[in-house]
Amino acid sequence: MNTDFDILIVGGGLVGASLVRALAPTRLSIALVESAGVGAQLPPSYDDRAIALAWGTRLILGAMGLWPAVRQHAEPIEHIHISDRGRFGFTRLHAAAEGVAALGYVVTASALGRALLGDLEKAAGVTLFSPARLQRFQMGDRRVRATLMQDGGPCELSARLMVAADGGRSMVRETLAIGARERDYRQDAVICNLATAKAHGGWAYERFTDSGPLAMLPMTEGRCSVVWTVARDQVEGILALDDEVFLAALQQRFGWRLGRFSRPGMRTAYPLKLMQAREAVRRRLVLVGNAAHSVHPVSGQGFNLGIRDVAVLADVVAGAARRGEDPGAATVLERYGHWRRRDVQTVAMITDGLARLFTNRLPPMGLARDLGLLALDTLPGVKHLVVRQFMGLNGRLPRLARGLPVD
Repeated sequence: MNTDFDILIVGGGLVGASLVRALAPTRLSIALVESAGVGAQLPPSYDDRAIALAWGTRLILGAMGLWPAVRQHAEPIEHIHISDRGRFGFTRLHAAAEGVAALGYVVTASALGRALLGDLEKAAGVTLFSPARLQRFQMGDRRVRATLMQDGGPCELSARLMVAADGGRSMVRETLAIGARERDYRQDAVICNLATAKAHGGWAYERFTDSGPLAMLPMTEGRCSVVWTVARDQVEGILALDDEVFLAALQQRFGWRLGRFSRPGMRTAYPLKLMQAREAVRRRLVLVGNAAHSVHPVSGQGFNLGIRDVAVLADVVAGAARRGEDPGAATVLERYGHWRRRDVQTVAMITDGLARLFTNRLPPMGLARDLGLLALDTLPGVKHLVVRQFMGLNGRLPRLARGLPVD
């Protein structure tokens, strides 16, 4: 088995697997290390939680050749209704006004995972180390040396570039003592899927409440996905409620626009925080996805931000390979860091601002929020700029985001 690679990707979750797919058409040799098994059974991270895919993400998946497999399990978001619960402010967004078929799509992580991981082991130039765990590594001038634990024993690899896609508690980031700017919102997102008495009609809803945003996203089979932001000290109680009491509490919070809720799925919760690594690149190293940044789920930007990391990194690395450059060289990776900085900072600023603005219940702030929502609803030029940002279409776009393969 080959043990010397061009690219070593640590983490086979949604972002790591997307990067393998993006780079597979190049002539680079790629190693993917995933602690869970990648095969007939999906890793635990590919569960039934809903993932919101922006229109720009749909273009990226299409350029990878994956969209047909994803589309059959995805529900389009054709309209979005944003409101401040109990107040008069609201804004409506429509795909037709933006000249696209959908503002985004909703798909389960498991369906997306099947498209990303299907036949991945057969891709030319790709070697899977799974299940395997990164034990230690050493950053050298020319290569990264890594030791994996696989089948009960060590395995030594080297690569010209290591990509950390190993999540919010990144072992790579922590080992290198890369600091991060963090804000703990002291909130958790309670997530589940449920049925509604009225058809969702392609509408997504974002209700801002005193405890945080409550999102209702359209799914296939007449279901909706709920992302309910609650204070951390309330989470255990909400998860412990029986289904009838839980649905009543959620109904009271959201209202009756979709009729009566029923058939809730399994409830899970995860803590919310803003995190930005102080260094996204070093020589021979790139952090992507949640290893580099995490944002509040308001507006559903998490995975979309990560796959835009993938699209830009693939563009930069493939371009370097065509020019005969070392993909792990500092000059190459600085191009990536510079390209991604503005998008990451903009999304972090917007989501953090929304999360804090809409939980401030002071009357003057409430009036300002409502007037702002109404102004956005009536100013198409401003609305267009905002929508394009959340669709992932602002700024300089890499080849994949323009629907073109990297190579």
